[in-house]
Amino acid sequence: MKIDQKAISRKEFISVDFLFNNTKEKFKLKLYSDKSGFSKKIVDQNLYRPGLALAGFVDLYSYARVQVFGNTEMRYLDQLSDEAKEKTLDRVFQFEIPCIVLTDNNQPFPLLINLANKYNIPVFGSSYDTTKLVYLIGDFLDDQFAPRISIHGSFVDVYGVGMLFIGKSGIGKSEVALDLIERGHRLVADDIIILTKKGEGILMGSGTNLVKHFMEIRGLGLIDVERMFGIRAIRYQKRLEIIVELEVWDDNAEYTRTGLDENFVEISNIEIPYVKLPILPGKNITVISEVISLNYLLKHYGYDAANYFQSKLNDRLKNHSENSLRGVDYFEHDFE
Repeated sequence: MKIDQKAISRKEFISVDFLFNNTKEKFKLKLYSDKSGFSKKIVDQNLYRPGLALAGFVDLYSYARVQVFGNTEMRYLDQLSDEAKEKTLDRVFQFEIPCIVLTDNNQPFPLLINLANKYNIPVFGSSYDTTKLVYLIGDFLDDQFAPRISIHGSFVDVYGVGMLFIGKSGIGKSEVALDLIERGHRLVADDIIILTKKGEGILMGSGTNLVKHFMEIRGLGLIDVERMFGIRAIRYQKRLEIIVELEVWDDNAEYTRTGLDENFVEISNIEIPYVKLPILPGKNITVISEVISLNYLLKHYGYDAANYFQSKLNDRLKNHSENSLRGVDYFEHDFE
């Protein structure tokens, strides 16, 4: 099964200015230097702790990464004389370093700031410890440089499961999503879904900055889900876990009857469970979507109804049981 998807050009770099302005509140970043180096480019999502470079070994120095000065680096510099500090920093700062981040409330000494301004290297500081800040900035940079694709559909959080509805234009994807929202589920995005690869097996879905939580309902027009149903009816991102394709019933098509054979679709080299759902008059797609979500959760926690039923059937055939086909052996009036 192939899904129409459009690759979004991957970012080759972000500016130091972009990093600071988009993370200063979340990561408690403070600017210690001037802004002369804010136009510098960050081209690598990894971070680097320059302990060896400060000690004099620069043959394998990853200078193009964001440099993190933690307690180790700052204690090492503190025990140097003023002359040795200047020589050490001067040697390191001659490389094209994008920026420096101090962790654990470490305060920069004047010489560090003076040399950073001389070489146009922005210096930031944070109260977070090194491990936490490296994780936060690393995750932010991973997200910026991650592969992204766009898919046309409706993306809803159903019982905590990220469910993407796809299908031909006008098939009713938005209407199904709207019905699910009315039943207490949460809209992630409608129309254009941006999928970002996070790690080896995770796709995170979100909407675009322009559309956000607006929906287009044919015959009605645009509606604002957040304003209409409240904050409980939306979320800004969700992991993609199931893809449901809606299609008009086709007598010649084959549809799953037992659920023993699971189908998957590959997106960005990640396999996502896939369900093809035919639409017929009188068929409650919303309830079926909820059941798909609950069934996915049961499988996630180790129970597969189709496999369990098959196991019971095999046991019955193996034992050649002559029991009645009824579910109970004896009816006593109307009591259970």
